[in-house]
Amino acid sequence: MRKNVFKEYFFMTLGIFMVAFAAEYFIIPNNIAGGGVTGLSVIFHHYIPKISVEFFTIILNIILFIIGFMFLGKKFGIKTLYAAFGLSGALWLIKNTLNPSAITNDLILSVLFGSLLTGTGLGIVFNQNASTGGTDILAKILNKYTHLDIGKSMLAIDLIVTTLCGITFGWEMGMYALLFVIINGTTIDRIIEGFNVCKQVVIISNKKQEISNYIMKDLDRGCTIFAGKGGYSGNDTSVLYTVLGRKEFIMLKGHIKEIDPHAFITVNEVYEVLGEGFSDID
Repeated sequence: MRKNVFKEYFFMTLGIFMVAFAAEYFIIPNNIAGGGVTGLSVIFHHYIPKISVEFFTIILNIILFIIGFMFLGKKFGIKTLYAAFGLSGALWLIKNTLNPSAITNDLILSVLFGSLLTGTGLGIVFNQNASTGGTDILAKILNKYTHLDIGKSMLAIDLIVTTLCGITFGWEMGMYALLFVIINGTTIDRIIEGFNVCKQVVIISNKKQEISNYIMKDLDRGCTIFAGKGGYSGNDTSVLYTVLGRKEFIMLKGHIKEIDPHAFITVNEVYEVLGEGFSDID
């Protein structure tokens, strides 16, 4: 248990610093207000330059968490609190120890690399069942009172931020910010899918016992066996169902090839598996 907790917080910290690095070296120096608390902080800093972007992220996170408690109750896990204020801390740490400046002033490169790095970092954080808080809280409030799903609620909030970016820095910058939001969202989805992708396998074979034993004993995975009947032959047969990781599927395929080369196998990719042997049902 302690090892799993350490692993979760290690990856959360890694993701947080990836987001902070992208902000300090690509986003903030180029005034790309691509959604979220960081985007809002970039806008507010423009109007109140005496307060740093990093300090604005802390202020906004505190305000948003207070609003969240008022409208949503105590629905914030300790990991979300850690990620939200950890990001503000990471921004402050990089700013005050590394004195960062823009790696490039090319806006296309800044949007591309900034959004890819941010999306990868957020994907890692989200994969640990946490979020960086911030405007996610507003999205949850919008979801609660308008019944708009979370994904669309987050997009609506980000569109408001990018609109404010256009008003503040010009509509060309607003379009760059919108491009950032699109690439960032796509990257988050791909990262989460890449972490969680598994193979859903259906096997029709007369060697049900050998195959199921291999799955359960050698691969240490569960297996369900259904009774089936051939549509053409009318013969009784067995259908095995299991969910495996990529490497496990390769091992199973090699085993089936040896014992029943005439087996019929269908494979689908699934992006979230909950239950024993996989992620817990939260």
